Amino acid sequence: MSEVGVEQLTIEVWSDIMCPFCFLGDELLTRALALDPRGERVIVRYRSYQLMPQLPEERAVDLIDLLVREKGIPRERALAMNAQIEARGAELGLSFHFDRVKAVNTRRAHRLSHFAAQAGAQRALMRRLFEGYFTEGLNLASPAVLTQLAEEAGLDGAAATEVVVSDAFDHAVSADQRRAAELGISGVPFFLLGGQLAVSGAQPLEVFQRALERAWA
Repeated sequence: MSEVGVEQLTIEVWSDIMCPFCFLGDELLTRALALDPRGERVIVRYRSYQLMPQLPEERAVDLIDLLVREKGIPRERALAMNAQIEARGAELGLSFHFDRVKAVNTRRAHRLSHFAAQAGAQRALMRRLFEGYFTEGLNLASPAVLTQLAEEAGLDGAAATEVVVSDAFDHAVSADQRRAAELGISGVPFFLLGGQLAVSGAQPLEVFQRALERAWA
């Protein structure tokens, strides 16, 4: 790694707001960075990945019905899987309420994420998007909801509204997805540290810590 890379580490995170393991992985990465004495020198850059781009943008879908219909998962198993994720989230201080979740097309939220990155508030926005989706059961396809969350993350509301009601940053979303395909990414979350070291999935905290040590080295 170059001398500049040693002084500053970039972590790219491919994720989707509707992915519970992405929420878990984001919290684990946050904790690993807090424990790393060089954590303040890390730049986290979120990249777009859509798990279900076929979902409608204007209509929310029941999550359990979606898992049964799209993934062929029996309803009882889907409920049990969600309960396990809720329990794991609780261990990390995250509140998952799958009974509230409204499954939607997340492309608008991804475009807003790129806008937030340009404004230096991407991490704050992503956290609010995850909380809004999994904890509060908000409709993240709604321009009004996305604008509200953008404002809570410190972004200009009018500018955020313009992004979500237009095709602004759509090219950036597509570029992220093309790069994911080039890298062979088939699931999220996917963490790329320093452009070289990969961590796939919401791994235990110790895995993130070891990955950070290797990336710095």
